[in-house]
Amino acid sequence: MYKNRGAEIETVLPGSPAHAAGMSVGDVISSINGNAVADVIDYFFHCSEEELNFVVRRKDKRLSFRLTVTEGGKAGIEVKPFKVRTCVNRCLFCFVSQLPKGLRKTLYVKDEDYRMSFLYGNYVTLTNLSSQDRKRIAQQRLSPLYLSVHSTDTAVRNAMLGNARAQDILKEITFFKENRIRMHCQIVLCPGFNDGGQLQKTIRDLYRFYPYVSSIAVVPVGLTAHRKSAVKLDRVEKEDAVRAIEMIDAFQRRFRKKHGDSIVYAADELYITAGVDFRSINEYGDLPQVENGVGMTPLFMHQARREKIPQVKINKRFVVFTGVSFYPYLSKFIDRFRKTGIEIEAVPVENTYFGKSVTVTGLLTGRDVMKTLSEVVKKDDILLVPDVVMREGDHVFLDDISVGDLEELLGIRAVVVKSTPRGLADAVADISRGR
Repeated sequence: MYKNRGAEIETVLPGSPAHAAGMSVGDVISSINGNAVADVIDYFFHCSEEELNFVVRRKDKRLSFRLTVTEGGKAGIEVKPFKVRTCVNRCLFCFVSQLPKGLRKTLYVKDEDYRMSFLYGNYVTLTNLSSQDRKRIAQQRLSPLYLSVHSTDTAVRNAMLGNARAQDILKEITFFKENRIRMHCQIVLCPGFNDGGQLQKTIRDLYRFYPYVSSIAVVPVGLTAHRKSAVKLDRVEKEDAVRAIEMIDAFQRRFRKKHGDSIVYAADELYITAGVDFRSINEYGDLPQVENGVGMTPLFMHQARREKIPQVKINKRFVVFTGVSFYPYLSKFIDRFRKTGIEIEAVPVENTYFGKSVTVTGLLTGRDVMKTLSEVVKKDDILLVPDVVMREGDHVFLDDISVGDLEELLGIRAVVVKSTPRGLADAVADISRGR
């Protein structure tokens, strides 16, 4: 439930209006200009006025503060993150449930929080949404939201979610459409459950809500070697991927002809599994679900073709690694460096930690990287580490192996770089010039 417990102040910036007014770290904001505050979303939503009247709790006291914020300015407060709601579903394909033991604790949190969807693009099933939550989403225009749909057939969807009490997703989507909330939807493709006619029905049903359903992504189910379930679930094979892409292509042609927008997209992994060419980058529009692995590889290829290779000289070799599925595309870009005289090698790393069927770069662990590179790197090599394998804001892998650990074990220098053509080119240029 959405309750007004208040938002605790984590930081008060020196010299800010809040600091001048006497507000302190630890104060719990109850209201702003008479509007209840429960979390950071409320805080920002109600801080748009120049005159701000805060009511806060400080231990057992209730205090009021009046702030004047200049146009375009800020109150100078940072509030603590809210406690994330967790998921009550038991999805057949839940990736968190397929994780082995020994990873950092935060990886085992199954979040199901519409606020995280709005703030960070996390996908939610909406199965724990209350009437008060819906009202808040509509009133504060928390848009867009990212929804895990999987199927618009309630019986099929509930079986996939492992939740017989899940609400009809189309009713939720209807409410959001009526309140002009934009949605980006994903369908995790599970052979034998929501493929074929079910997939076709789901895409058609979601299309009825366009443009409020702004995009639909079809992504293959990810299965690790650690999955344990009484329900059999098959991975997406080549034939499954081909059929799905053919269906999506047919929808895209129709949608582009009518709206100039593809609307529905196949994840990159489907094209790789099917062994067919990616579609033109122009057909991905503004890449609405690139963080979901939709258009990420075509975007890299598009940028790589236009990237200028630095003209530098260095007597050391660069080594860069990637997941198995992305290796052919990275390797083509790396070949252009070698043609200019830069010694650089791209290395595919097989994922033995999660299982060989997991081929994306972002799920590589430090252990697998070290094991693979120990047979490749030489003294004085410089390792370029793609930032997608790192914990956000830190230089640590999923298994808590750090960049420093890599350097110590392999005996070489390791540099974290942006996982883009420009990021690689800039890193090579900067290192070559002694930066």
